[in-house]
Amino acid sequence: MSSQNSEQMEQKIAQSETRVAKVVFPTTTNHHSTLFGGTALAWMDEVSFITATRFCRKRLVTVSTEKINFRHPIPSGTIVELAGKVTRVGNTSLTVTVTIFLEDMYREGREEVIHGQFNFVAVDDNGKPTPLFQ
Repeated sequence: MSSQNSEQMEQKIAQSETRVAKVVFPTTTNHHSTLFGGTALAWMDEVSFITATRFCRKRLVTVSTEKINFRHPIPSGTIVELAGKVTRVGNTSLTVTVTIFLEDMYREGREEVIHGQFNFVAVDDNGKPTPLFQ
């Protein structure tokens, strides 16, 4: 890849980065009063899809997830920020890494609590893989 193409790719990656902040309300928690894991995964899938779409502007399908690490419970009444970034680009597929950061509402600081990767494939109108860029 030429340095100009590399710079263009880095610019596309930077422009597609997605950040979403949410409050963990009791309606999204489990019996431990912490964020339900399925809700966290749904939020991560949504942020990864937005990031991937912003990157290539193609129809995409999620084909797999990997390395989802839940490092710390997320209590009700806290703020989370989901950050999505394209971390791998192939011919028809790409990977988006999503990190969830936890913040206490009334104290400074934050920590990374969930990290995972989502793999997408670009598809044409017939659902067949298609190149990300032509």
